[in-house]
Amino acid sequence: MTLAVVFSRASLGIDAPLVTVETHISNGLPGFTIVGLPETAVKESKDRVRSAIINSRLTFPTRRITVNLAPADLPKEGGRFDLPIALGILAASQQIPLHNLKQYEFAGELALSGDLHPIYGTLALALAARKSDRTLVVPQKNAEEAALPGDNTVIAAHSLLAIYQHLSGQKHLNPYRAKKSLSKHTQTFEGDFSDIRGQMHAKRALEIAAAGGHSVLMMGPPGTGKTLLASRLPGIMPPLSLDQILEVIAIHSLVPQTPSWVDSMGKRPFRAPHHTASAVALVGGSSHPRPGEVSLAHHGILFLDELPEFDRQVLEVLREPLESGTILISRAARQVQFPAQFQLIAAMNPCPCGYLGNPRNRCQCRAEHINRYRSRLSGPLLDRIDIHLEVPAVPIATLTAHHTAPEENSAAILERIMPAVTRQQARSKKLNARLSNTQTQQHCPLGPTTHSFLNAAMEKLGMSARAYHRTLRVARTIADLENSEITLENVQEALSYRAIRHSRYDGS
Repeated sequence: MTLAVVFSRASLGIDAPLVTVETHISNGLPGFTIVGLPETAVKESKDRVRSAIINSRLTFPTRRITVNLAPADLPKEGGRFDLPIALGILAASQQIPLHNLKQYEFAGELALSGDLHPIYGTLALALAARKSDRTLVVPQKNAEEAALPGDNTVIAAHSLLAIYQHLSGQKHLNPYRAKKSLSKHTQTFEGDFSDIRGQMHAKRALEIAAAGGHSVLMMGPPGTGKTLLASRLPGIMPPLSLDQILEVIAIHSLVPQTPSWVDSMGKRPFRAPHHTASAVALVGGSSHPRPGEVSLAHHGILFLDELPEFDRQVLEVLREPLESGTILISRAARQVQFPAQFQLIAAMNPCPCGYLGNPRNRCQCRAEHINRYRSRLSGPLLDRIDIHLEVPAVPIATLTAHHTAPEENSAAILERIMPAVTRQQARSKKLNARLSNTQTQQHCPLGPTTHSFLNAAMEKLGMSARAYHRTLRVARTIADLENSEITLENVQEALSYRAIRHSRYDGS
């Protein structure tokens, strides 16, 4: 009668709680039982593990085998427990030494041949294993991601047999050396602000948005450059820190369908879901909670084009993460919290046909149609968007001019933004858009004249308390770009970015 203990980890959001795989082999009729709240994929491990051990030319004991995945109240899913279960059986049957297992944590899905298939969420495993000071053993295809923290020890293997030979002392596996280093990453982006002709007002607003992390709603006729402006925004956003890169990769590694973020380190996420996306696709969910678009856009941009075309109930789910920067997904068996500090950039037409206010095309929409179209956006949602920006049609002369001075490039704009970001980090250790109401009052002092002007504007425009605080944060960012305290001109400019409000169109 032998008991073996092997360490592994489950997946719970971007966390990886420790799971102790206890394997007991006793006399009696041959059997194989897995307990500890295993999901279907974990229950199916029995067949994969048996075949993998046999096909690796090792001995599968014909005795009674009981595997407990502790803690029992933590749901376990996926094939990541195949490898620790197989090693537990080999250790309990005395094919590998028991004392060799204490310094390792194992995760990997087994093929019937004994080869190791990659798993998802490897970076979260690596970060958790680093804290426990154990060596993490993963499939070869997960090695680069697991080694990203840099100060942890990772062993990668192609098969169960290779790990067996390592643990039994027959053939040593060297720690994996990462091919890429976080410390040498560079910010990469496609396109440049110099590609955009005209739209100086919009460029100024996006510079403020990038400097303070503010959300933006752009409204204008088709073809005025709203999508182009949004796509160029990542190029003027501050570079990601090492911790932020790890967070981004950890979230994206939970979704197998997304591309490898190890290959694009330093690039801010840019998510642009179609307007037919469901609420679950936007904020995450399913029976086994997975991150949605708001979390996949963490530390990046969530671009919602044709905003009124989204289902209104879908848009309403954005209200909480816009305020808190997190999303809590509750299911009967568990609660999972994902980070969601995204920068919302939205675009919309001014009317159903799109040509309201366009001098080159006549709008065919009636006033009631325009009001119905705009009413798809609720007041509370618009209130949570810091900058409301009108993007008019660019004059043809501006588009076709060949001898004008070149447009300002992204590098020049970023050079102005970085000192403002440094001032914010030194003052509050966060961007202005993330300030709480208390911090806003503390870090956004106003002179008597400016305070009286803002109070009068608040009464005249019918601004809510939320809009008041968001206006102050935008003014704070404008002042940071100028390296000054908040002035009357800063507040006036901030108020000019609250133009698109939830009001009725009167047909004028």
